[in-house]
Amino acid sequence: METNQDEASRPFSPDTGRLSMEQTNNVISFQTITRNVGRYNLRDKTFLIPQMNRIGGRLLAAVFRGFGIRAQCIPTYKGLDLGKEFTSGKECYPCQITTGDILYFLKTEKERLGDAFDPEEYIYFMPESDGPCRFGMYNKYQRIVLDSFPEFAPVRIGSLTTRDGYSLDGIIDPDRVLDLRKTSFFSVVVADILDRLLWRIRPYEREPGAADAFVEGSTREMEEVFEREGARKRFDRILDALEGVVEEARAIIDPAVPRKPLIGIVGEIYLRTHEASNQHLIRVLERYGGEAVNASIAEWINYTAYDRLRETKIALRLALKQFRLGIVREQIREMAGFAGDLYYQEFRQRQIYKRIRALLDVAPDHRVAHLEKVLKKDDLYSFDLGTEACLSIAGIVEYAREGYNGVVNVYPFTCMPSTTTSAIVRPIMNDLGVPYLDTPYDSSTQPGREAAIRTFMYQAEQHFRRHGRNRHG
Repeated sequence: METNQDEASRPFSPDTGRLSMEQTNNVISFQTITRNVGRYNLRDKTFLIPQMNRIGGRLLAAVFRGFGIRAQCIPTYKGLDLGKEFTSGKECYPCQITTGDILYFLKTEKERLGDAFDPEEYIYFMPESDGPCRFGMYNKYQRIVLDSFPEFAPVRIGSLTTRDGYSLDGIIDPDRVLDLRKTSFFSVVVADILDRLLWRIRPYEREPGAADAFVEGSTREMEEVFEREGARKRFDRILDALEGVVEEARAIIDPAVPRKPLIGIVGEIYLRTHEASNQHLIRVLERYGGEAVNASIAEWINYTAYDRLRETKIALRLALKQFRLGIVREQIREMAGFAGDLYYQEFRQRQIYKRIRALLDVAPDHRVAHLEKVLKKDDLYSFDLGTEACLSIAGIVEYAREGYNGVVNVYPFTCMPSTTTSAIVRPIMNDLGVPYLDTPYDSSTQPGREAAIRTFMYQAEQHFRRHGRNRHG
């Protein structure tokens, strides 16, 4: 079939199915994936952070700005049609959303700046993980998509990986890496607290909309605090500001409103966290009479450090058996690093939760080591298999035993770890007599979804009336 020059120069799309010759050569050689996906120093660049957690992304961007990096959290869900156009539908739903987000942002930015638009000024942040999850390939696929647009091909993709516990080496001057890592994690825990604060007060607010407006204003306040104090590691000042937010939030609660059924949420980290993609599940649960608590972002970061620590311990034992002293020294060094990371993260998390829970009973978080013990005790699953199923299965069991009145598993349609989770926990939840609901999502709106949630909440209400919030077993 003959192809004219205009067609050949078009970027790839499902309609044309073509890349230009130069782009095709780049894609086939895979040079672009090794050259334009990785760790880059962010000095004098604009760092684009995709929005997964609405509060967490903004606080993280504020932390980076405090360290002198031009960082911003990009708009989300406005480019979903673009995301669907440049994916086949076989990818994970978050891949469609984030692909659309970056394309929408770059197209909008190019229109705004005109000739002043310089794609080399941007670094788009898309981390990865190893293992079977498709998340490990998002940034590679998105690299190919960006390369199909000549004007966006120079945009680099900055990637951190679970293989080293999301180390920040290489993105900032070496003497500032540790400070940036500590402050970034601190912002993650504070964002978790602000989320849990919202979920704690919104079902009991005196005036409709008061909780949302308050937490939005508090998020802006905490952004300013992190940008001002974060790089100096003035964590006490940040905590003082957070305590002030929580004290004010208590006035929003109407004490005349009785406590409601407590619903735990687990699942794939992006879908359970990204409000638009899960069709505002927490608000729907609240509309039908629930109080919800979502699994935290800090839990996942702790898990990556914990899992790397487990792996180095296993490798160390093997090296000792084989008497390979060079590998023994290397594994001891890595083990000390991951153990230090995990100790610091859990210390900071305990510190923040202790101070905040003294003011208001926001939900506490799970320790990853405890979650592994839960799995081992009943031989439910193994951390050796990895994936978020480790956290979800144990988290569901813990929610049930802690007196939650129902649990929802949120995940992308066809997600392997979450369907594994569902298969394992359904009979367990039946035995415990605790309502359980799977909510797989894609870009469609399922007509029976709200009816299923309404039925689930009826069951949770009945459980609440019989048991209250009492621990099971």
